[in-house]
Amino acid sequence: MKKARLTFLGTGTSQGVPMIGCGCEVCRSRDPRDKRLRASALIEYDGLKILIDAGPDFRQQMLREGVSHLDAILLTHNHKDHTGGLDDIRAFNYIEKRASEIYCEKYVEDSLRLEYSYAFAEKKYPGAPEWHVHIIDEKPFVLKCGGPYEVLSWEPGKGYVYSMEGQDDPVHSTEIIPIRGMHYKLPVLGYRFGNIAYCTDMNHIPEEEFEKLKGLDHFIINCVKYGRHISHYSLEEAVEVAQRVGAKHSWLTHLSHQLPCYNELAAELPEGILPAYDGLILE
Repeated sequence: MKKARLTFLGTGTSQGVPMIGCGCEVCRSRDPRDKRLRASALIEYDGLKILIDAGPDFRQQMLREGVSHLDAILLTHNHKDHTGGLDDIRAFNYIEKRASEIYCEKYVEDSLRLEYSYAFAEKKYPGAPEWHVHIIDEKPFVLKCGGPYEVLSWEPGKGYVYSMEGQDDPVHSTEIIPIRGMHYKLPVLGYRFGNIAYCTDMNHIPEEEFEKLKGLDHFIINCVKYGRHISHYSLEEAVEVAQRVGAKHSWLTHLSHQLPCYNELAAELPEGILPAYDGLILE
């Protein structure tokens, strides 16, 4: 089985931790593991650098980790805490002189076309982000990444015009396995990369999807608070799912300030399950 390397860029819920205006013990904690940006992860897999979600903290996360190149961006769903930083992809467009490859479901692209209409305009404003959007669903797909695109020209109102070199004859290609989940009534995707699977913003995984989660070294699952939540797994539910998956190690992400500080939360979890924190690296 191919091995992946995952860096947690953010492990917080939609409002992050600390939350604006809150003076609770968790938000006042001085433990750096309790400082949580919005949920996102960087995957290094089969020679590729892949980002999962680009939320409002995308710029800060890229600078903190010194990321200067991305081969692809995989979106889990269309909520702002997972897509709100996509405008800042412009920096990679400028440096690498190519569009960024985005993989998402059709309804997510439809949402992006509304929220980032200027990125899809027929006559683009100079400097608008440049994206190649690939439509996926829960079926495994091959992520293809070529070498740097050759810039043929730049057209006012349209942006860069690229050669298609690298599209049909990619330098790298690898299979990604999406994991279908439900975020209340919204379909979302998690992703498996060899020995690691990352699932966030779910409160239900269909029975047939558990087959995709067998034999993992690391399983990441979202958990927002104690007790039932309308669209996220509770702590109790996340532990139950993690134990069913049976990975060697399981990690909780998308954590809110309604859960205790890191040390207290870690102490109450079963063996083999721990809270993730920003900057944690799994291999």
